[in-house]
Amino acid sequence: MSLQFTPSWSDPDIELYRESVVRFIEEEVLPRDEEARKRGHVGHEIWRKAGELGLLCSDIPEEYGGAGGDFRHEAVLYEEMFRRSLTGMNVSVHSIVAHYFLNHGTEEQKRSYLPRMARGELVGAIAMTEPGAGSDLQAIRTRAEKRDDHYLVNGSKTFITNGFLAGVVLVACKTNPEERAKGTSILIVETEGTEGYRVGRVLDKIGMKAQDTSELYFDDVRVPHDRLLGGAEGQGFFQLMSDLPYERLIIGVTGLATMEAAYQATLDYVRERKAFGKTLFEQQNTRFKLAEIATQVTVGRAFIDRCIEQMVEGRLDTVTASMAKLWGSEMQGKVVDECLQLFGGYGYMNEYLIARMYADARIQRIYGGTSEIMKEVIARAM
Repeated sequence: MSLQFTPSWSDPDIELYRESVVRFIEEEVLPRDEEARKRGHVGHEIWRKAGELGLLCSDIPEEYGGAGGDFRHEAVLYEEMFRRSLTGMNVSVHSIVAHYFLNHGTEEQKRSYLPRMARGELVGAIAMTEPGAGSDLQAIRTRAEKRDDHYLVNGSKTFITNGFLAGVVLVACKTNPEERAKGTSILIVETEGTEGYRVGRVLDKIGMKAQDTSELYFDDVRVPHDRLLGGAEGQGFFQLMSDLPYERLIIGVTGLATMEAAYQATLDYVRERKAFGKTLFEQQNTRFKLAEIATQVTVGRAFIDRCIEQMVEGRLDTVTASMAKLWGSEMQGKVVDECLQLFGGYGYMNEYLIARMYADARIQRIYGGTSEIMKEVIARAM
């Protein structure tokens, strides 16, 4: 059977918006994906086109240049991108950065950055991870020394999504090295023409080939005092933690969308592919595998839909979001792996959607907090 992918939170307006999203993806993003995969980034033009169509910062209020929608509009874009394994244009990180501004920025910061992000003029990135500090964000070593009218930032970051194209980077750093969480702040770094700021190599990953994951270097970078996010030092760790449910639900949403698309692609393939005189679908093992996947995806859709509804209502808590991230990423890996197996040797070929989904899926269990961290978060609430 073909699964019904229309979510419970949708309505006619949302589905009309989905049509616009699909049209943009299939006319603008998909035809450029091969080139972007070879180059290692999608380029700025596609971001500006998305901004012109109102597809960026869709859940940011209109007064700050956003579309004035809600998380459902964001979810539509994430779903349609991941159903096609289009991971180069990382709109989710862009939106996460926008929400840091919205939730924690000063009024001046919101009005300065959010409209430009919504127009696609500034691509957003957040620089947390360092070569020696991953999940333990309190251990970051990048420092910001306060001077008369500016901070002097020194340090390096790695695995930074949107790093190559970023026009604005939120940098997690130590404004008080003697403290751990309380010594952490977030500084706003505009990248164009900034002395001492340098983008290293675009990292060579096993998946997400079109995504510009980069190294960033800060050598005596001068950041004006008014670019301290929120205007108060020592709030960085709180700011980072408070926005994690938003990020983790996104990973759950993309995981589910990938599973749904993998199931459908596999179902179509096994109905056509023959072995030993029968289609693969006529083999009992194939039907049983797909029956299991269909059940897992259907049950998962009910849970993720509920989480999206809670996000829209402002009720999604950290533990539930961590469950969405844990389940979505772990099950994504299992489902895509089982689907690939049914493709046989063709499943290992990059020209097939399922192969790209397989390579892209692995990182989902790592970024946004590893599966092990998610289990710890959930366990602490027991």
